[in-house]
Amino acid sequence: MLKQAIDLPGIGNARELGGYTIGDKHIRPGLLLRTSALKNAAPVALDKLKNEFRLQTVIDLRMTGERDAAPSPVIPGVENIHLPVIEFEDYVPPDPKMLEEYKKGVDRMRLFKLSYDAGMLGPSQYLGFLLGERGKRAYREFFRILQETDPNKGAILWHCTDGKDRTGCATMLLLTALGASRETIIADYMLTNDYNAAQIEAVRQKIASYQMPQKKLDALLFISGAVIERYMTEAIDTLNEKYGSVKEYMRVELDVDEEEIMQLCKKYLY
Repeated sequence: MLKQAIDLPGIGNARELGGYTIGDKHIRPGLLLRTSALKNAAPVALDKLKNEFRLQTVIDLRMTGERDAAPSPVIPGVENIHLPVIEFEDYVPPDPKMLEEYKKGVDRMRLFKLSYDAGMLGPSQYLGFLLGERGKRAYREFFRILQETDPNKGAILWHCTDGKDRTGCATMLLLTALGASRETIIADYMLTNDYNAAQIEAVRQKIASYQMPQKKLDALLFISGAVIERYMTEAIDTLNEKYGSVKEYMRVELDVDEEEIMQLCKKYLY
């Protein structure tokens, strides 16, 4: 089984933070779950979330259009909270037709070309999540929910579409708050490439003959299910440069202070 995996048939990139070592402590298992979208979840996965993990809350970080096009299944007794990190209108397209093409859905390679040419792919995308007003509101609320949840009553799950970018930034922030090392944070981020290895390799084979610079190749793999290490490291480094540390960013922009961080550690570490 892949590292950190939780067996949820029909749900991609399904894993937990439980078991990670934080200094001389560990993250409590079965409480902090990160996944891709839940739209294709098998009934057995929903049953497991409800009864084994005692899931309390699902946090959906997707755009409104993504959510409406592929709504999450209802799990009785589980609250589903929509916290869009970014919306289509937050991007600045090169022409008015681009937004309509995104909303209608276009060929994947055309989508890639439109996105890449508009500068929407790359490390700056994560900074758009973390520094944009909508993203800050979403991540602020993410931490409020964590603060108000009693982990003794069960788990929280957060997801976006692929469970790697908006979800990855949320996870980076939470692991930082819990005191995880940079190595642990990056290793967790990079696990997506193990979970999506088959589809990433299929894309590599398909584009093997393409001639393009590494930066563009990285961006193509990125929209095909991969994560690129420098995308996250550059985002973290930028927050460190701008605020002094990621925790200081959280204090200034997300209103998550040291006392709240200590409470999270008490709740989720043992």
